[in-house]
Parts: sequence; C-alpha cells; structure tokens
Amino acid sequence: MLTRTQIRALVDEHGRDIIEHEHMRIERGCYQHGSVTTFAHSIRVACLAVWLADRLRLWRRVDARSLVRAALLHDYFLYDWHDWDDGEHRLHGFTHGGAALRNAMRDFRLNHVERDSIRCHMFPMTPKPPTYVEGWLVTMSDKLSATRETVSLSRFDNPRLMGGRGRGRVRAPRAGRRG
Repeated sequence: MLTRTQIRALVDEHGRDIIEHEHMRIERGCYQHGSVTTFAHSIRVACLAVWLADRLRLWRRVDARSLVRAALLHDYFLYDWHDWDDGEHRLHGFTHGGAALRNAMRDFRLNHVERDSIRCHMFPMTPKPPTYVEGWLVTMSDKLSATRETVSLSRFDNPRLMGGRGRGRVRAPRAGRRG
C-alpha cells in the first residue's frame, strides 16, 4: 500500500504541469468550501483518488496519470463562485464541470478519460454518470473531500469571514480550571 508521501509524489509526478500552470494561481486565491481554496481542494481530491485506487486495488483498471490529471482539473473553473456576479454562478453546482472542462481543454491536452471525468464529476447533480473508473474515483473523492471541508469547524477560518479575521482558534477549558 502507498504511503501519503508516495501518493503525493504520484500526484506531483503526473500533475506537475497542472500544479505549476499560471492559472492555478487563480485557484490558490479562490475559496471552494469554507477555508479551503480550490487549489487545496483539488490537491486533496487527487490524493484521495489515488489513495482509493490503491486501497481498492484498482491499478490494473486505472490509469494513474489520467486519474491525477482529472482530479486536479475537476474544479478548474477559475472563478470564486462565492463572489456576487448578478446571479451568473447561481447554478454553479450544475454548471461548473462544463466550465472546468472548457478551461482545461484550452490550457492542457486531455485524453477522453480525463475529459469525461471532469465533465461528469458532479453526478448525480448532472444527468450523466462518469464512464470510466477514474471518473468514479474523482467523483467519490470530490464528494468525500467536499463533505469534510464543509462540516469541519475549520471552515470558519476563512480569512474572508469576519472582516478578514476568521474565527481564530477556540480552546476548550482544561479540566479543573475555571472560566
């Protein structure tokens, strides 16, 4: 079984050109869920997708390069969907797969597995499920990561909340100590 270090090395190896692309700077500044940027979310999804493929022993059926690249690009829509835009991103959950695919096709050469995985990663919010195992791994990893990021108390640490201060860390009182 792969270690976290080996998983991250695989993500870096197969996704270096994506991670280093100038447009990823946009993702580093846009928040996806709570205090997690779109860039950090994409890295998490890629690492989790590789972890799932490894733990489910799917390497005979999965192309690691396509898996990593699709995971890194699944949310490559290049805008902060929280920003007010006269309602243009109102249906973001239903439409951002298509926007991510258009941007990814403009900036990278994608194979059919990568394209399908990006386009269909929001199933069942979009009608078509992923065609390939890689797409299902990206979809599951995205749902798991998004859920964790959304329900985590650290979601309140977003510097954009509370006038840029976030909530800070709240410490529980120690046993035996009063207020």
